[in-house]
Amino acid sequence: MAQLHGRRYIKAFVSGFFVAVPVTVTFLDRVACVARVEGVSMQPSLNPVGRNQSDVVLLNRWNVRNYDVHRGDIVSLVSPRNPEQKIIKRVVALEGDIIKTLGHKNRFVKVPRGHMWVEGDHHGHSFDSNAFGPISLGLLHAHATYILWPPNRWQKLKTLPSLERHPLPKDN
Repeated sequence: MAQLHGRRYIKAFVSGFFVAVPVTVTFLDRVACVARVEGVSMQPSLNPVGRNQSDVVLLNRWNVRNYDVHRGDIVSLVSPRNPEQKIIKRVVALEGDIIKTLGHKNRFVKVPRGHMWVEGDHHGHSFDSNAFGPISLGLLHAHATYILWPPNRWQKLKTLPSLERHPLPKDN
């Protein structure tokens, strides 16, 4: 009798495993995942304490499936310099916007169609569009929506267009 229960348990576990794994992989690939944010480029929004403590954020992949991003969103991107690496930055300008750059080879850049301009909140300590230029929307990975860890920082990340970093008015 115990052997029969053992077989049933193993059969139920294996069948559950073969259902749970594809569902989990699909969820993480299409809907949401979590990521640890390293570095100081997004201070003070993320990692305000510095290198000693890293924030863990919820990355919403569903929101960006149609490349729907707004100025001020914090997004995860595939690094244009290292496709194995993801970076996290704030969207400063969208296609058609003209941005006054901070150290880019051109003083002013018009963001081309299908691209965006991203920067870290901690200017001067960020590898961002000022280094590599406008980034293709095709490199967009996810929209960071919540800080999950540490517990004392649980919060929804707000879409905050920067007061000092914004596109030039359209009439210029």
